[in-house]
Amino acid sequence: LLPSVWVVDDGSTDDTVARAAAAGARVIRHSRRSGKGTALASGWAAAAESGMAWVLMLDGDGQHRPEEAPTLLAAAGLSRPLVIGNRLHAPAAFPTLRRATNRWMSRRLSRLAGCPLPDSQCGFRLARLEILLGLGLSTRHFEIESEMCVAFARRGHAIGFVDVTPAYGSERSKIRPLLDSLRWTSWYLHTARSLGFPGPAAPRAARMTPPIPA
Repeated sequence: LLPSVWVVDDGSTDDTVARAAAAGARVIRHSRRSGKGTALASGWAAAAESGMAWVLMLDGDGQHRPEEAPTLLAAAGLSRPLVIGNRLHAPAAFPTLRRATNRWMSRRLSRLAGCPLPDSQCGFRLARLEILLGLGLSTRHFEIESEMCVAFARRGHAIGFVDVTPAYGSERSKIRPLLDSLRWTSWYLHTARSLGFPGPAAPRAARMTPPIPA
C-alpha cells in the first residue's frame, strides 16, 4: 500500500528500534527524547530526501488503525493538501476527558484558522509534503498538530476530514498534562496575537468557511 515506511524512535528505552527494523521499516533514531514535533520533522525530511510527494503520519501509541490508511489516501488531492482523521464522529468511543479537551481546543483553533476543525488533535493525517515543508512549522512538541492546522488554513489551503475509528484500550498517552498544556497555551496566545486577535480567545465573530466534504 505504501512505498516506504519510516519509524522515528524519539529516545525510547524499549525494543522499538529492533522491532521496527525487523518489520521492514526504515528507522530514524533520536538518542534522546526531543518531542513529537521534532520526531515528525525528522520523518518529513527523510521522506523528502526519498522523493516522496505525500506523507502519511500515524502516532505510535496504538490509538489509530493503520488499516484505515486507504480512507485518508482516497481523500487526497491537490484541492485538499491536508487530510485529517476525525475521531469525534463517534464521541461515545472517546474517553470523556480527552473528548472534552479536544472539543475545547478544536473550537478555539477553528477560530484562529477561520474554518471548522472538528478533530484538530488527531495525529492520523496525510499531507502534501512540498506544501507542508514550505510552511516553516517550528513547534517541537504536541503543539505541532495545532500549528499545522492553523498554518495550512491561513495560507489558503483546504483541509479535509474523514471519519476514522477511535481506538482506545490500555495504551497510555505520552502527553505530560501540565508541561504540554503550558506549551500549547503559550503557542496559542502568541499565535492569536500575531494574527491580530485582541485577547486570549479568538472572537466569536471570526469568519468561518463551510466544512470541506470528506
